[in-house]
Amino acid sequence: MLLQKIQTKIHEVRGYKVMLDVDLAELYEVETRVLNQAVKRNIKRFPNDFMLQLNNEEWGFISSQIVMTSTSRRPKTSIPFAFTEQGLAMLSGILNSEKAIAVNIAIMRAFVVLRQFALTNEKLTEKLKQIESKYDKQFKDVYEALNFLLQKEKQNKSTLKRKKIGYRK
Repeated sequence: MLLQKIQTKIHEVRGYKVMLDVDLAELYEVETRVLNQAVKRNIKRFPNDFMLQLNNEEWGFISSQIVMTSTSRRPKTSIPFAFTEQGLAMLSGILNSEKAIAVNIAIMRAFVVLRQFALTNEKLTEKLKQIESKYDKQFKDVYEALNFLLQKEKQNKSTLKRKKIGYRK
């Protein structure tokens, strides 16, 4: 149940799989400002590839996809932070409650499942491409044969001379 809930809160931003500070705060059962305060106190642990500040366009896109933007959870003017998988691992070092540890383990498992799904999907895509190329070639031969027959039929029709009906002078 928790794993599925976490998977729905993973978004893609700038090529990274991320989770928003508001979602993490909900999972850790702390206020968003408390989470962000802990991060700011330990900002050296969060380089740019661990934590991103969303821009208005990214936040607008994500907030339109999810139903969670009530002003009690995040004012509309406040742009959230997004944490990559490495940033989430770093969060476990600064949030030492039992809840934070359990949630971080579940989050890491969710990212592993997501990665495995992506790899499986990649393999399936490759297999489909192989099948398509194999059958496309076979169908290409069939299409060429049909076109040849159609062209031949058109030629035959144009070369057939009809006997004219009527009087000759």
